Amino acid sequence: MTKVAVSLSAAMAIMATAQAQNVPVRVTADAPVTAPYPVSIVVTKAALKKLPKAPKGTQGVPAQFDAIGKDKIRVTFLVNNLSAGESKLFVATPVANPDVPELSVTLSGADAEVKRGGNVIARYDVSTGPTKPYLYPILPFGDDTHMTRRWPVEKGTDEAEDHPHHRGLWFTHGDINGIDFWTEAGDEKHRIGKTVHTNFPRLAGGPVQAELISTTDWNDPEGKTIAKDTRVLTFTPIANGMYLDFSVTVTPTTEDLKWGDTKEGTFAIRVPEIIKGDKTGTMINAEGLKQGALWGKASAWVDNSGTINGKNVGVAIFDNPMNPRHPTTWHARTYGLFAVNPFGLHDFVASKRNDRTAGQLITPKGKSVTFAYRVYFHMGDVTQANIAAVAKTYATPPKVTLAP
Repeated sequence: MTKVAVSLSAAMAIMATAQAQNVPVRVTADAPVTAPYPVSIVVTKAALKKLPKAPKGTQGVPAQFDAIGKDKIRVTFLVNNLSAGESKLFVATPVANPDVPELSVTLSGADAEVKRGGNVIARYDVSTGPTKPYLYPILPFGDDTHMTRRWPVEKGTDEAEDHPHHRGLWFTHGDINGIDFWTEAGDEKHRIGKTVHTNFPRLAGGPVQAELISTTDWNDPEGKTIAKDTRVLTFTPIANGMYLDFSVTVTPTTEDLKWGDTKEGTFAIRVPEIIKGDKTGTMINAEGLKQGALWGKASAWVDNSGTINGKNVGVAIFDNPMNPRHPTTWHARTYGLFAVNPFGLHDFVASKRNDRTAGQLITPKGKSVTFAYRVYFHMGDVTQANIAAVAKTYATPPKVTLAP
């Protein structure tokens, strides 16, 4: 059964019980914060009752209050313009964000739609992909600027109709226990698996961000489930862009899970045709390598930017420092595929060409593995959007504590 959470009303009930309308918090930045950045803190009902009043003149920030169980809330808000080492006091207030219309997540048939002020900014499609769920469309700028290729979901304009398994933004891998979850067509020798959506445990919106939690079965060609995962997708619109935080925790169900060494994976987006590297776009990584030179190289982030309908936009993917094999290697191509892949070492590294197990990762039965990424849809190119600084903040996020 699908559960749809309405976060704000439940959290406000807790707030009323605690007789608290504002939460004083202290934010300490280890790295400079040069763009709006989402931070949060979980507070118990007992702690809410004991909150001190903030000093007069403390900056107030519009915050989102999400109920976490029966006796906790998560307080989320945006901070900006903090220097490294700076500590600042704020008052988080449960009011709407004047800069961002209210966010919501609702079902549209079997799919989940994320809306901002009633307009779709993303859809998690669980019904039309023959082998996987995926995000399409992604419209982060409040207009018709698509940040993925439209084909094969719908007909695009002057788009290459190659690789039909490149649908929007997705997470799969080309070799899990010898089964290909990446492509969509196979035969008796090339076995194709499916990642099948099973439930939405949480769909919740608010004034700061929207959250979508999905569960997925990894099924072999005979329909046997060899693994399950839980995906948490968080959408945070900011001025001139949007963050998408995507984490997935995969748990084997029948035996050890072997992530095979192949370039065909893993967390990926197919960028719009016009901004791919083969056309007007520029791909660049944290080390400054550009276009095809960054394929297979290890890096904490990669950015792809260009001009769509006269608008300079881009998309960056940041590899979380807690991920296995951080900084990851990249299966990022100038024809439009832009993918994180920490497994394809025998394809990526010349010295490992003869070792087809070099990039293999085994998740033992009874254990889990988590991968987390931030996708930043931004205005401007890599320099104008200050991607290096935003990535540094992601790697070393600000700390939030209850004041004083």
